[in-house]
Amino acid sequence: MGEMAAEAMKDHRSRHREEADAVTIRLPSPLRAGACKSIAALFFGLSLSAIADPSSRRVEEVARETESMRSRLIETRRDIHRHPELSNREERTSALVVQRLRELGLEDIRTNVAHHGVVALLKGGKPGPVVAIRADLDALPINETLDVPYKSMVPGVKHACGHDAHTTIALGVAEVLSRMRGEIHGTVKFLFQPAEEGPPPGEEGGAALMIKEGALDHPRPLAIYGLHTTPETEVGRIGFRSGPAQAAFDLFTITLRGKAAYAAWPEKGVDTMLVAAEAIQAIQSIKSRRLSAFDPVLITIGKIQGGKSPHTIAEEIKLEGTVRVFNEEVRKRIEELMRETLAGVTSAYGATYDLDYRHGTMVVYNDPKLVEESLPSIRKTVGETNVFEFPQRMGAEDFSYYEQVIPGFFLRLGSGNKAKGIVAESHTALFDIDEQCLVTGVEVMSNLVLDFLDRHAAERK
Repeated sequence: MGEMAAEAMKDHRSRHREEADAVTIRLPSPLRAGACKSIAALFFGLSLSAIADPSSRRVEEVARETESMRSRLIETRRDIHRHPELSNREERTSALVVQRLRELGLEDIRTNVAHHGVVALLKGGKPGPVVAIRADLDALPINETLDVPYKSMVPGVKHACGHDAHTTIALGVAEVLSRMRGEIHGTVKFLFQPAEEGPPPGEEGGAALMIKEGALDHPRPLAIYGLHTTPETEVGRIGFRSGPAQAAFDLFTITLRGKAAYAAWPEKGVDTMLVAAEAIQAIQSIKSRRLSAFDPVLITIGKIQGGKSPHTIAEEIKLEGTVRVFNEEVRKRIEELMRETLAGVTSAYGATYDLDYRHGTMVVYNDPKLVEESLPSIRKTVGETNVFEFPQRMGAEDFSYYEQVIPGFFLRLGSGNKAKGIVAESHTALFDIDEQCLVTGVEVMSNLVLDFLDRHAAERK
């Protein structure tokens, strides 16, 4: 854990213990003995109420239970990390999840949801509402370059985005809550989702397919929580943002077609390489010259493919990229402007184009009311100084689909540690986590759902 975050959490937990261990009652000396007894009884009763605050006691209980699982959490995460699986291929990871949930006695375990997804219920001992937790299962097509004991055993595949940690944390929450089942008002629904990184071409998958196949039905949760490891944030800290938190993203493929010719006689052909260069510059000008400067927008062309020989003018070039945006109207406008721009550029050179523009995820929109009522739970778990407002991110996340159906809150879980050199960004070969974040994640998510169920069970009375 980062030194500042660790010290703050230590002080925070110490205060909880001190409050529970001692109460000092000071009464004014001039009061008569009878009055003193009455006031003492009153103050003593109030003090006992403070000591017996169920939420404070439960934070400590959750912390003890989670700490007792530390070694198992680490081994589970490392096991998943050693055996990464790509989107819609998460068979082993799914089987591990199902086995663990059955051992914990969860009910109504549904398998093969959206290919390899798992949905399960943990029913509490008291009546109440339903709340959901989502974790993702898939890894990325990135080669592991870290020389660590838990190094990926699958060439070219790595958990480079922390989904191994997310799955482990959700399993840890299931274990903590299964031990406290009698205290739970209502039901916790666990969603273990495949293909968050996007299904392979030609396949459905991810959150959209989970919803389509009924993951949020029977029963329907009142709200859903999720989290994501964040290497730029020190372990032990939690970031939040109310309202729009992460951008929507779209994928596009541009196919430019010209006419092949020998490089010595370019006038006999239509040079699609030149058209591609012009198109890239013109597309980038959409952001700077065709849209408001106050709209956050990213247009990225990340792949160019074409040409067969340095001596030949290429007949066809493909460009692939992404659009990231927060405003739905701007999102629609960008597609229109891309088509308009490509039509003008290709016409000028005598080329043609096709644009395959595919909508990806929606904006991650954290329900303001849910965020507001959830923050006290997070603060009492990790301490006031370890909770902060996170800036908007242009990174996409298909948790946003659940938030189109029910209120949601997506947290940023600190997983970096500068002192240990754990700073590499997600989606890179050097990505890793400080495994203390597993403990923090389990504690935060356990307290979030317990407090949520308590609040909304009380509202029903």
